[in-house]
Amino acid sequence: MDRKIALVTGAGRGIGKGIAIRLAGAGYDVGVHYGASADGARDTARQCRALGARAEVFQADIRHVDEIHAMFGAFFQTFDHLDLMVNNAGVTRFQPFLEATEEMFDTVIGTDLRGTYFCAQAAARSMVEKGVKGVIINISSNHAQGCWPTASFYAAAKAGVDKLGRNIAMELAPYGIRVVTIAPGYTHIPENDRPGAGGRPAWIDAISRRIPIGRIAEPEEIGDAVVFLASDGAGCITGTTLSVDGGALLPVVTENRFGTN
Repeated sequence: MDRKIALVTGAGRGIGKGIAIRLAGAGYDVGVHYGASADGARDTARQCRALGARAEVFQADIRHVDEIHAMFGAFFQTFDHLDLMVNNAGVTRFQPFLEATEEMFDTVIGTDLRGTYFCAQAAARSMVEKGVKGVIINISSNHAQGCWPTASFYAAAKAGVDKLGRNIAMELAPYGIRVVTIAPGYTHIPENDRPGAGGRPAWIDAISRRIPIGRIAEPEEIGDAVVFLASDGAGCITGTTLSVDGGALLPVVTENRFGTN
């Protein structure tokens, strides 16, 4: 059986790395994109190859459309088509609304929303041109629905990703292309651990006590959701958002035990 082909942005670390490795294990060859995490991207590719996948690394600053087009040009010199586009790359920055700067806004909106938009467009154009009934999965955040202090521009970007997914799902359905959004909540990023200073950051345990299932997600669990949503078993799912946050947005009453430390 021919292996399907995926391109995962922001796959040098964190959620993107977990997604790429899970896809490799599920039978995909993988394009591993990175913006700045070159060593991490090479390690992701190495782990994907260990699972029997063909994996190649591609760099681009996806805030710039010309770099997106160059990345896709390089990708199609290596792979002949694209079955699955995973728009994961993003910048997570927080600042009180009254102190937010134009640079912060442009960096987050430019990567998280603009980059997702034009990567999805480039992927969809290739699928339509080659007659591929593919899947586009955009990674948003539960910040699109929940409200946290200091998250105004980050949350706005992720809410835009949610709405983008619904609109383009409608436009691409006639071509047999599905579009789904995944909204992770708190997720353990192993690269942020400090093995010499107590392992996982202390905030993880504090936050976990406030999440209904009692823990945060692992990157590979977001990858498992991607594998399912890209599969034939999810063939009737498009234009919607799947939250993968352990129920973090469920508690709303201050007396609820999940809202206490």
